[in-house]
Amino acid sequence: MLKTLFQMCNLVHKYNIPGPRYTSYPTVPYWNMDTFSGKAWKSTLKKSFEESNAKEGISLYIHLPFCEQMCTFCGCHKRITKRHEVEKPYINTLLKEWSLYCELFDAKPIIKELHLGGGTPTFFSPEHLRRLINGIFRHAERAENYEFSFEGHPNNTTRAHLQVLFDLGFRRVSYGVQDYNETVQKAIHRIQPFEKVRDVTAWSREIGYTSVGHDLIFGLPHQSLEHVKDTILKTKLLMPDRLAFYSYAHVPWLKGNGQRGYLDEDLPTAEEKRNQYESGKSLLAEVGYHEIGMDHFALESDSLYTAMESGKLHRNFMGYTASKTQLMIGLGVSSISDSWYSFAQNVKSLEEYEHLVENKIIPIYRGHILTEEDQIIRGHILNLMCRFETHWDPESKNLIFLEQILTRLREMEKDELVEISVNSIKVTEKGRPFIRNICMAFDLLLHRKAPETRLFSMTI
Repeated sequence: MLKTLFQMCNLVHKYNIPGPRYTSYPTVPYWNMDTFSGKAWKSTLKKSFEESNAKEGISLYIHLPFCEQMCTFCGCHKRITKRHEVEKPYINTLLKEWSLYCELFDAKPIIKELHLGGGTPTFFSPEHLRRLINGIFRHAERAENYEFSFEGHPNNTTRAHLQVLFDLGFRRVSYGVQDYNETVQKAIHRIQPFEKVRDVTAWSREIGYTSVGHDLIFGLPHQSLEHVKDTILKTKLLMPDRLAFYSYAHVPWLKGNGQRGYLDEDLPTAEEKRNQYESGKSLLAEVGYHEIGMDHFALESDSLYTAMESGKLHRNFMGYTASKTQLMIGLGVSSISDSWYSFAQNVKSLEEYEHLVENKIIPIYRGHILTEEDQIIRGHILNLMCRFETHWDPESKNLIFLEQILTRLREMEKDELVEISVNSIKVTEKGRPFIRNICMAFDLLLHRKAPETRLFSMTI
């Protein structure tokens, strides 16, 4: 046992480097703006819509950026305000942006996945959320097996929120819990007692939600192993259907980030973080949670587990999803869209976003057109992230860069993190905690141009 712990500590030291989370490939810092244009983006968008809308439908992500207070662990794009009069004009702009996209298509969009993220979606009143969703479906239809989900804040999600969204077709909700320890909550400026989470979880189930998720974070400032264990034990009392158990991403250099309310020395070490994760994972396994991809767990009754077992698990800018759509459109400030052939991100300024949409301009400001090489590498990284293995044809001429990738993986093979064969790579159980590092071996753009400044959080 001591030998195993010593080996893990050595691996943590060796592989704890800055690296992407790979919700996309290429990652945002490596998007090529020289080949990107609004015209090219619209062209790939229409192509993807024609290929996939009738066959599988599309995904829609709606970013609702407002929060009443700053949570210092959060790296998301948000606008802090207590003025709820901002709700109506923002929804008006969202619906106008959606109309701009619908005008590009020759048929009604069929929405398979719809997710409300933030910010704090439940900052908005139930009435305004109803108006938003009804407005979206004035120009769209629901797919046969649609899945609608939203992120709820335990402190302000009311039973009315849950009922209205349930009536509109939402069946999945995730609550940001993070940690139940009061010292940790004060450090991250997110005070919410266990009773709040217990109540919203119970309401969700009483109303009929079929998947209730909790988001937990390890590696937070002043967080100890005992804090994590206590949070997991409390979580087990509620048994959410799925869990996100994330490593805190410390990225205080990002603009608009609130991660400056504590010192670096207030954070657990890499070894302490790894111990927090492994202990939490063990406690979750005891009551039937299965590890899904990276940082996610689910009960066997949840669709995320079913997707993993059937090989249909997918990963995109929304994280892991139970099914894939080729086209994902992001609405709202900072949202990212994916046509499968290209990526595009909306402007981050609320004022600029509203100005562009009012002038009937799709409010993107940067993007990337995927090359053939990008698409091949993207496929391998998706396979690794969703299935912990990937395959290729040894005779294919499209893999001229394979030798470089295999060379980078040889050290990981010696450390028993991966198994390499003639036409495949499999991630071992020992290698799963290092999945970001393994994917980095495939990241050709990262290796061709190593960043001169810090871009990513640490992998562990």
